[in-house]
This record gives sequence, structure tokens and C-alpha cells, in this order.
Amino acid sequence: MRQWLETLEDKHGLDTLTRQARLLVLVSFGVLLLLVIYRGFFVQGETFNWRPVVAFILPLVLFLPSIIGQRARGHAWLAFVSLLYFTQGVMLATLPEQGMRGVLEALVSLALFTGCMGYARFRSRQLRLNG
Repeated sequence: MRQWLETLEDKHGLDTLTRQARLLVLVSFGVLLLLVIYRGFFVQGETFNWRPVVAFILPLVLFLPSIIGQRARGHAWLAFVSLLYFTQGVMLATLPEQGMRGVLEALVSLALFTGCMGYARFRSRQLRLNG
């Protein structure tokens, strides 16, 4: 895996890979946030309770300063948090009426994980080389 990543870095360059990983993070973060908000507001049923909405949105919102500040370490931690949403998506996929939404949430959180880990690696190497 390490050798493959180094070959990828030599072929495309760190700047391009960092930019692509950041784009993947931004898109998947936004889509995951929208999915969580959708679930909170529209899937709850007749009685609305704001506490579950905040409980599911808060872990993502806490990482906004790291995403905006382009900090590699924050992206690495966000990758681990995205695995919680992946687990939740897999569990939702087993429910009869929530299957497609669960699969979508699992795939988007997996994309977020991949983008965050790629960005953390490529950005760290980029900063190390530039000094």
C-alpha cells in the first residue's frame, strides 16, 4: 500500500493529490451533513425533538475549524469520526424502510474517510517537503 501511494505521488504530484483529496472531503462532508439533517428533521415522524438532531450534527460541526483551516491532524481525526457514521449507515441499511438511505450514508461516510486519510497523508508530506 505504501509503495502504491508513493508511486501515485510521483505520478500525479502532491499538490494535485492534496487538492483532489480536499475536494472529496468537502463534497462528502457536505452530503453527509445534509443526510444527517434530513434524517433529523424529516424522518423523525410527527413529533419533532431537536436533541437527536444536535447529537448527530455536533460531531461533524466540531471539525469545521479543521476543515476550513486545512489542518492535516484534524482531517485524520475526522476520518475516525466518519467511521461512526459508516457504522450507523450499515445499521440503517438493515432496516426495511431505511435501506437506501443507510447505504447512501455508509458510502458517503466511507468517501469522507478516504478523503480525510488521503488529505492527512498528502498534506503532511506536502508541508514536510515545503518546509
